Amino acid sequence: MSVLDFDKGLLGNLEYSLKREMLATNRAGGYMSTTIVCCNTRKYHGLVVCPIDDSCEANYVLLSSLDETVVQHDQSFNLAIHRFPGTYEPRGHKYITDFTYTPCPTITYRVGGVVLRKEMLWIHSRTQLLIRYTLMEAHSPTTLKLRPFLAFRNVHTVGRANMFADGRSTPVEGGVRCCMYSDFPWLYMQTTGAEFAAAPDWYYNFEYREELDRGYPAHEDLLTPGYFETPIEKGQSIIFSCSTEQVDPARLDEDFAAEVARRSDKIDFLSCLRHSARQFIVRHGSRTEVVAGFPWFGRWGRDTFIALPGVTLTQGGLESCRAVIDTMVSEMRGGLFPNMGDAFNSVDAPLWFFWTLQQLERQVGPKEIWKSYGSVMKGIIEAYMAGIQGIIAVHGNGMVWASSPDRALTWMDAMVDGVATTGRDGYQVEINALWYNALCYALRLAGEARDRAFTTRYRELPDRLRKSFIEAFWLKDGYLADYVNADQANFFIRPNQIIACALDNTMLMQEQIVSVIGVVERHLLTPKGLRTLSPRNKLYEGRYEGDQPTRDRQYHQGTVWPWLLEFFVKANINIYGKAWLARAEEIVQNFEEDINTAGIGSISEIYDGDPPHMPRGAVSQAWSVGAVLRINQMIEEYR
Repeated sequence: MSVLDFDKGLLGNLEYSLKREMLATNRAGGYMSTTIVCCNTRKYHGLVVCPIDDSCEANYVLLSSLDETVVQHDQSFNLAIHRFPGTYEPRGHKYITDFTYTPCPTITYRVGGVVLRKEMLWIHSRTQLLIRYTLMEAHSPTTLKLRPFLAFRNVHTVGRANMFADGRSTPVEGGVRCCMYSDFPWLYMQTTGAEFAAAPDWYYNFEYREELDRGYPAHEDLLTPGYFETPIEKGQSIIFSCSTEQVDPARLDEDFAAEVARRSDKIDFLSCLRHSARQFIVRHGSRTEVVAGFPWFGRWGRDTFIALPGVTLTQGGLESCRAVIDTMVSEMRGGLFPNMGDAFNSVDAPLWFFWTLQQLERQVGPKEIWKSYGSVMKGIIEAYMAGIQGIIAVHGNGMVWASSPDRALTWMDAMVDGVATTGRDGYQVEINALWYNALCYALRLAGEARDRAFTTRYRELPDRLRKSFIEAFWLKDGYLADYVNADQANFFIRPNQIIACALDNTMLMQEQIVSVIGVVERHLLTPKGLRTLSPRNKLYEGRYEGDQPTRDRQYHQGTVWPWLLEFFVKANINIYGKAWLARAEEIVQNFEEDINTAGIGSISEIYDGDPPHMPRGAVSQAWSVGAVLRINQMIEEYR
């Protein structure tokens, strides 16, 4: 029995089916994403979503949806489903009898005596969607109509009918090409045998329920250039191709069969996660990057380094891991890595870089690390020591101070009206733990490489830092302050302190680590991750919902994050060894029930702090998936 089995009796229940989203990527930035009944509930949903050229990091929805209609005895049965204000129309989900996800998303429809199977496939390394329709059963002459709906807009926006859009279609072999606006590429829609009838028209007020809930504009107009129509006989297949390049329709059957044959069967939990992990690795021309999460995140520097070992090295992705690191290094500026786009506002991304190299070292050895990245490591340390942009400084006590009036510099980075919702200016606990780890690691490799100038300059710094850290952060109640500034220590019980317990180089004594673990477990541990704030705190928010400003205020005030579990497990295994493996296995198993909800075959970005810990945020998040794969790797290594 597959972990991706779905309740056939509930497929027609929209409360069930619309909460289950499928994702397929081409590993080049493009993707297909929608619900399992093909009703788009987000502005980010679409059948062809992609960058418009190799230099573009933004994604654009080109083909939003494709409506299928079965015609028999002059009666039309529309198999699609869309939401409009106050209603769903058409209601084709009532004809769905089965949905399977592997090896590719497949929907089976039954209309009277007609049984139609629909298989959806994204082609790797190309921006091409293939949908194969097979008439499994029919007792009368049957016609299949396919009507595409075009959006041609950025994923973060919604489109409206306008006089500038070009609804014309130009014939090409096996179909047509369309381009709504001049700065977009042509979109080629071709089939194996269907005729195209040009009939450009706007359809109005498609409604995206998830965007309504998130407080965003949620209504869109879509343009249809016409429809494809073909008779189809029992046992016959028709393939629809949508691509940014013209293809040979005569090869579509062969291309579909070859691509399906390359797909792995995702039948168990770990195979699903490994497949999900590979989808985060994106190659844009000469760049290789990690997408932080689908469907709306792009490349984030901090997320890249935290997620990278889990999404690559746990399954032999050494080449991808190094390609991502090299891309990030090539874009460094003044000791910092780009975080989102051209924003250099992450104090911790350079320090997570050292942590990532420590994981990479286990496969390539210390000499290779120092040879390839030693100069970068030294450059980061020297930049921190000199101070960066007036927002990062190393004080005489050896600790890193990070503060900015208009930027959030740590991973708790939500902003509302230009103000950080979780202000942590000063000395942050995980930043200084990562700083200590980076110093010790660089000094070890430099020492082995006989780089005496570097080791002489910085060899006394770790001891000074450790003494200052314990004095500033250790609390009499047996845990670490979250941050310390010029006025006081922040006593809130947050999960950042667990990172200080789990790094290769830690400033804490064993009894201190045991004490911190106990506090974190009592206050923050849930089956889905660590809460970002203790429920006993008056600022605690147990549910993540509402409009964007409301959710941003809740983002780090109790919301559960799976990625932090990796460090909780590592800290415990470091202390208790094999005796703790059963607990680690239980933590991994807690996510198996989620594999066919929210983002199918993946793990969500966040969960509610309160039971039943509903999945929230992005439906497929790189560092969530990477963390669970890393925990599984720890279990395998300790067995």
